[in-house]
Amino acid sequence: MTVKFCCRVWAVFAFGLLATSPVFADSWPGFHGPNARGIAPEGQLPLLGESTEPIWAQTLGSRDVGSPIVVNDRIYLLRSDPQAAMISLDCRNLSDGELVWSVPKPQQVYHLHLRNTLASATPAADDDHLYWAYSDGRHTWLIATGYDGQEVWTRDFGRWQSQHGFGTSPLVVGDQVVLFYSQQAEQLKPGDQPGQSRMISVDRATGETRWETELASTRTSYGVPAIVRDDNGRPTMLVAANTGNGIFGLDPSDGRLLFDSDVFDKRCCSSPLLFGNLAIGTCGSGGGGNQLVAVELPSPGSSDLGPDAKAREVYRVTSGAPYVPTSVISNGLMFAVDDRGIASCIDAKTGKTQKRQRLGGNYGASPILAGDRWLVISLDGVATVMSADQEMSVLSTKELGLPVGATPAIADGRLLIRAGDQLLCFDADAN
Repeated sequence: MTVKFCCRVWAVFAFGLLATSPVFADSWPGFHGPNARGIAPEGQLPLLGESTEPIWAQTLGSRDVGSPIVVNDRIYLLRSDPQAAMISLDCRNLSDGELVWSVPKPQQVYHLHLRNTLASATPAADDDHLYWAYSDGRHTWLIATGYDGQEVWTRDFGRWQSQHGFGTSPLVVGDQVVLFYSQQAEQLKPGDQPGQSRMISVDRATGETRWETELASTRTSYGVPAIVRDDNGRPTMLVAANTGNGIFGLDPSDGRLLFDSDVFDKRCCSSPLLFGNLAIGTCGSGGGGNQLVAVELPSPGSSDLGPDAKAREVYRVTSGAPYVPTSVISNGLMFAVDDRGIASCIDAKTGKTQKRQRLGGNYGASPILAGDRWLVISLDGVATVMSADQEMSVLSTKELGLPVGATPAIADGRLLIRAGDQLLCFDADAN
C-alpha cells in the first residue's frame, strides 16, 4: 500500500530540528534520544567520579548492546537469551529498575560480529506504541507493542544478509515507522546469496506497507535516518547513509529518491546528523581509514531533485573521524570520539578541528550531551564527562568495571548506562 502526503521538498528551521511530541518533553524515545541527535531537551549530565555510585543497579541476564529508551517514567530495552533461543522487549520502572513486564519472542542464534549481540537494536516510541526490530538471519521482524505489553501488529520482512548480524533500529516519522533494511552484497562467503537493501515504511497504526525503496546493496549500514522538518515540524526528507548511495535523501511521503552522493568507499555504521543545510555522515572499517563527510542538502523546491541529483561535498575530515559512534552537535560545535579513543571538537559548519585529545581505549557507544557537558564511555567501561565547548575539559572519569557497547540514555533526571549484564541508573540532578 502506498499513501502520498503533500509536503514541501525541503526546508530546515531551528524549530523543525528540535520539534518533539509534547509527551516526550523529558523522555528519550529512540536511538540517540530525541530526533536521534544525542541531546537531552533539558537537564544536565552529572559528573561521574570514582566515588559516584548508581542509585540503583539491576541485573539483566544478558550482555546485549541495544540501548535503553525512556518514556513516561518507564524504561524499555531489548534483551536476548541465546540458550533459550529467545529475545524480549522488557519494560522497567525508572524509579527502581524493577521489571514491569516482558514480551518474549523466539530467536535462533546466527553468525554475528564479535562486538554484535542478538539484541543490538534500540526500540522507538510514539504516543501509542513501542516499535522494535530483530532478526535471526532467515527472518527479520518489526513489531508494534502497546504500553501494556500487548502486541498490536507484527511484520516479517524475510531474510537478512550481513556478515556482522542485525542491529538496525526503527524510526518514527509522523504516522509511519521506517526501517533502514540495509544488507550486504559484497565480500560474501562462498555460497551466500547477496541481500537487497531497501528503506521500508509502514503505517504505525496497522503495520501495512506505505512504501519500499530499493537502495544500492554493498555493505550493511546500521545508522538511523535523520529527519528534515519544515518550520511547522512536518517531516519533509529522510537523510540516510550507506556505501553505495553515500549520503542520500528520500521523500517521506512516497520513498522517492531525492538525491545521493558519491562520498563513501567503506561501511556506514553511525547515524547522519543535520546542521543548517548540511548533512554529515561517516564511513570506516575496523582497520581504519575512517572519514567524516558533510554534503550540502539540495535547495528547497529544486527542479533537479530526483534519482540523478547529486549532493555537493562541503568538507571531509580524515583524522579522528569516528566509524561506529554517532557524534553530537551543539552550538555549532560537533563533538566526536573515534573508535580508538580520540575525542574531537569540530566546527560543524567548516569541518575545521578546534581541539583533539586522546582519551585512550576503544569506543562503540555514541556520545550524548545534556546541558553544557557531554559523555563518552569506552568499550571497557571508562566513562568520561567533558565540557561541551572548544576546550573539551575533562570534568570527571569513572571506571564502571564492566564493558559498555550500548549508547546511554538520559531523561527525567536519570542517566542510564547498560554495562555488561547490568543496567545502572545515576542521579542526573546530583551536580
